[in-house]
Amino acid sequence: MKRGSAMRVSDNSGGVRRAGACAVAVVAATLAGCSADTIVGKATATADSFAPSADNRDPSLQIRGVVVTEIAPGQPHVLPTQRVAYPSIPPVGGPHDAQWAACTGVVYPKALRTENAVHSMEHGAVWIAYDPAKVSAQDQATLRAKVTDRQYTLMSPIPDMDHPIMVQSWGHQLALDTASDERIDQFVVALRENPYTTPEVGATCSSPLFDRTDPPPYDPTPPGPDAVPMSGTR
Repeated sequence: MKRGSAMRVSDNSGGVRRAGACAVAVVAATLAGCSADTIVGKATATADSFAPSADNRDPSLQIRGVVVTEIAPGQPHVLPTQRVAYPSIPPVGGPHDAQWAACTGVVYPKALRTENAVHSMEHGAVWIAYDPAKVSAQDQATLRAKVTDRQYTLMSPIPDMDHPIMVQSWGHQLALDTASDERIDQFVVALRENPYTTPEVGATCSSPLFDRTDPPPYDPTPPGPDAVPMSGTR
């Protein structure tokens, strides 16, 4: 079955408009209630105000810089030997491996296969990726503190990213320069296990058979012509 995706971007009034399926856009929403007091490893009082509710199902639309891509739920699984032609690295959704990467607050020491991490996001996880050449040891420690032992989160390096830090959940992404940026906590509070944006609400992040120290490796080469397209069908 063919699956489509489209970008939607919040406007300054908090409304939502649609853009083309493969468009790249940056949210221009005005961020209210900002605070400079970021507590490493914990959501700040400001971040707590980004918790989803029936009246505000996607608070991430209030976060400056968040890009939202509409991706249909029920994406197909691919084999461990297959790759998906994701339009961005890190990806934010689409076809994925049948095995999800453990996302029980796991900090991976190596870059892991994107197809496994995408499945984790389908379960409601927030994935923090960083470029080890662009992020200092201190900032890496700050990021680890936000993830370690925190359910429905995972963290891994990805070399040669366009930005030092990329935070993503299903259909959502935020590019950052520093780990002290308060928008990281806001993003996690808004989207981790968000019942309105998670395709498989209640699915576990535990994955006992997934290797946490030597995960399936990330492939930096461009996907070949045999890669599974985002539509899930050839």
